[in-house]
Amino acid sequence: MDSAGLDGHPRARTAPRALATEAVHAGRDDLARQGLHAPPIDLSTTYPSYDSRGEAARIDAFAATGAEPEGPPVYGRLGNPTVARFETALARLEGTGAAVAFASGMAALTAVLLVRASMGLRHVVAVRPLYGCSDHLLNAGLLGTEVTWVDPAGIADALRPDTGLVLVESPANPTLAELDLRAVAHSCGSVPLLADNTFATPVLQRPAEQGARLVLHSATKYLGGHGDVMAGVVACDEEFAGRLRQVRFATGGVLHPLAGYLLLRGLATLPVRVRAASANAAELARRLAADPRVTRVHYPRIGGAMIAFEVAGDPHEVIGAVRLITPAVSLGSVDTLIQHPASISHRIVDAHDRRDAGVNDRLLRLSVGLEDVEDLWTDLDTALGADRTPDARGVSEQTVARASR
Repeated sequence: MDSAGLDGHPRARTAPRALATEAVHAGRDDLARQGLHAPPIDLSTTYPSYDSRGEAARIDAFAATGAEPEGPPVYGRLGNPTVARFETALARLEGTGAAVAFASGMAALTAVLLVRASMGLRHVVAVRPLYGCSDHLLNAGLLGTEVTWVDPAGIADALRPDTGLVLVESPANPTLAELDLRAVAHSCGSVPLLADNTFATPVLQRPAEQGARLVLHSATKYLGGHGDVMAGVVACDEEFAGRLRQVRFATGGVLHPLAGYLLLRGLATLPVRVRAASANAAELARRLAADPRVTRVHYPRIGGAMIAFEVAGDPHEVIGAVRLITPAVSLGSVDTLIQHPASISHRIVDAHDRRDAGVNDRLLRLSVGLEDVEDLWTDLDTALGADRTPDARGVSEQTVARASR
């Protein structure tokens, strides 16, 4: 793809661009040539055309391959120029040939499952833990899928002739367990590997480079980054993208153009946000690991802005005592959120399966934001001590002092 020079004319790109540069410029390469600086928002649901024969040919071509129609848009359910900018940018960040956006992360996962089911491949091999609703969608058989849950070492043995997908999440929600994606992809053989990259984002890892054919994001989280947009996206090759577009057109799980605009804007600051929040999270993880009121801290080797930790006391008391940190579902916003997975995000998962996956009743999940780390620690320290005796308070103060040095 050409990029625009300072004079607004096309200039061939001769070398790969760094992730931070792509985050700012991908999906916007044509703006200067149009005399624009900010991407426009196209809110049209339909587009005029006086060439009905040409429209028929374009619709036939889409029905055959799912390729994006050449020329002007046709109808909002087929595609939208503003959303397409975000898709182009995300594909470049993940290093894939294409990306297809949906109204939510669950709509995106549903579309993947429907694509494979339409080919008679209804069996899924999956590794826990996954996001609770992803787990439920598979386990409940709502789409006619059959799932086999395995440890990573059991993937190859679980594959069948009708296996359409292997699904993993790394780092996993909510325990932050990590997988060797390259080894997992090797175990999949010819079966597509779908890696949920919501927690890591392309800033920390690019699963396609490690063999994943499909990369899923709940774009509601870090890609949007401000808690004001709901979306999902699958980064993949163009062949699979065509099938996803056909499912999106048929089922209507389209992304609103305003959401596409907000996501493209969010990508511009994604590397800066992820790295700053990750620095906060690493420091909080260090302090939590040294705190006697915390029995275990889960923090990924690749870093990131997510922490899971198990408390010695009542986790519900901690949730009720935070004041700066927001007790709420979701994650990846500029502000810090905390939640109790066994009560909320993973409540829909069978209790036995939940515990087997490491989601115990004392586990809390913290999505660290961009606040000052000392303010965040003060709030956590107070919340952890919500049910302490006076003697225990003195122990905690000594622990915080050691962690601060």
